[in-house]
Amino acid sequence: MKKGRFLDKFLLSGKVAMVTGGSRGIGRNIALGLAEAGADIVLASRKLPDLEATAQEISRMGRKAIPVVTNVRHLSEIDGLVKKAAAEFGHIDILVNNAGTNPSFSSVFDVEEKTWDITLELNLKGCFFLSQAVGKMMRDKGGGGSIINISSEYGIKPRPGVGVYAISKAAIIMLTQVLAEEWGQYNIRVNAIAPGLVKTRFSEALWDNPVIRGITEDNTALGRIAEPEEIVGAALYLASEASSYMTGQTIVLDGGHFASVRALLV
Repeated sequence: MKKGRFLDKFLLSGKVAMVTGGSRGIGRNIALGLAEAGADIVLASRKLPDLEATAQEISRMGRKAIPVVTNVRHLSEIDGLVKKAAAEFGHIDILVNNAGTNPSFSSVFDVEEKTWDITLELNLKGCFFLSQAVGKMMRDKGGGGSIINISSEYGIKPRPGVGVYAISKAAIIMLTQVLAEEWGQYNIRVNAIAPGLVKTRFSEALWDNPVIRGITEDNTALGRIAEPEEIVGAALYLASEASSYMTGQTIVLDGGHFASVRALLV
């Protein structure tokens, strides 16, 4: 058997990956993982200091990283992000749509229009239009590519208090299928990851609440919540040639929450 026949498919040497929300949490860990596999990275988020810190970590691996301050709610900033990536690298092979927000924890009875607009503009509109821009680059270069959308288990099974967020993440799953169906002809693969509760700053209001965390852990087969680095393996698989025949799919990483009979009660 040829050495490296299978493991080499996970390598990303010569590839360029763009990761939104790439300065912390799941996005930061995915960016580091893709860089470790050999990719150069375009990092995007709203705060430059955190971006620069992650870029420095990647540089120490011997990979190139450029931080680009971007709010993907705004199409002009999406355009600027893609132009900077094109000017620096000439192409984008991998896009990880990780940027997201949940500005409200409340009943849907109490949701205001501003909360709806902010959530859907960032979680869905930004994902759609950045995918559109990067997808055009992938199509025009003729080499295909991989787009990875970060959804959530709440997009499949809602949790009280995060209704608008759940709606936006459910839409991401359908967006993934729509893009996969239309862009497969260009060898652009589009998949999603739907994590359960992950210990990040973004979800701290949930996992730092002893009642919510206790219920989640008690109703998860593995009996715990996830660490951000545990999402990286799925992202690496989807980004690489190891998943060359996979598109339109959503990988649920929930520690067995859906598999647990106990979870039917929560």
